[in-house]
Amino acid sequence: IPVKGKFVVTRTRDGGKNFEILDKGLPQTASYDLVFRHALAIHSDGNQLLMGSTTGNLWYSSNQGDLWEPLTHYLPPVNAVAFL
Repeated sequence: IPVKGKFVVTRTRDGGKNFEILDKGLPQTASYDLVFRHALAIHSDGNQLLMGSTTGNLWYSSNQGDLWEPLTHYLPPVNAVAFL
């Protein structure tokens, strides 16, 4: 859930002991995006991520979430995404 309107993704590499905030390329103000569990997909290569939100935004990352790029902002609410 966006805190103070800032949209971020968190990543852990140690089983949840520590989390790093990933926000490059994501909305930093006035964000109302929510992401359902199945609206984040990880490609089989482990590097590419795809994420859709309830407000119809869709983002892609080619580097495990270090940098996100928007693909579209005009979809209906996104419940699930997948790499095919």
